Amino acid sequence: MPLFVQPLASKRAARALSALSALSALSALSALSALLAALAPQSAAAADVQVAVAANFALPLERLGPGFTAATGHTLKSSSGATGKFEAQILAGAPFEVLLAADEATPRRLVASGHAVAGSAFTYAIGRLVLWSRQPGLVDADGAVLATGRFEHLAIANPRTAPYGAAALQVLRARGLDAALAGRLVTAESIGQAYQFVATGNAELGFVALSQLNVPGRSAGGSQWLVPAALHDEIRQDAVLLKAGEHNPAAAALLAYLKTPAARELIKAFGYGG
Repeated sequence: MPLFVQPLASKRAARALSALSALSALSALSALSALLAALAPQSAAAADVQVAVAANFALPLERLGPGFTAATGHTLKSSSGATGKFEAQILAGAPFEVLLAADEATPRRLVASGHAVAGSAFTYAIGRLVLWSRQPGLVDADGAVLATGRFEHLAIANPRTAPYGAAALQVLRARGLDAALAGRLVTAESIGQAYQFVATGNAELGFVALSQLNVPGRSAGGSQWLVPAALHDEIRQDAVLLKAGEHNPAAAALLAYLKTPAARELIKAFGYGG
């Protein structure tokens, strides 16, 4: 009888070890499956968001892109231009999902017409207007150069489609110079093109956005006059979720990211208020 005790015990031990190994393998497989299941939805949720951005905010949005992607996994796909032109394109069916406008009226109209989501609009920046020249000393601290005739061309964005252009025209009217300078105006499609006219010397001076000059890590040079806000309507810039992006998590994520401390700090660094 004692001769059979040891072999029987050995067989039981072997079976136990085998069962334990199988259980460990099953547990490892279950853990791996759970990990893959947890990661898969995150990968599937990563998406692109199609953004129509006012020209004055094109560079700030570009600088915001890496932080947005790092925080959310989503990617920005943007087109910059005049807010008025974007409105026409959106009404015609352009597949933009978020509009970062240069005013508050355009998002409001898009909500009213059913092209944007009600309750999604908010102010992401308050812009400032600047009279700028590449030539040092040409523009004085009070903008008196506008009345001197010491220039041939004054660049402004199209007042009909670009809020910064409308603000520039209000400044000229406030100074009583709109009629006198009408023949010297060079009308750009957007504030981005107005900046290019001055930067390339095609216009000696022009009205541009402060954000185009106040770029972190870069000096604009030349001379400038920061236009007092009292001379034009407030440039309150609103963001809005468009109907095309209503079910895109990346679109909602971008609007949320614009409200984060990191985004607000960068926007402020470009000279915006709000």
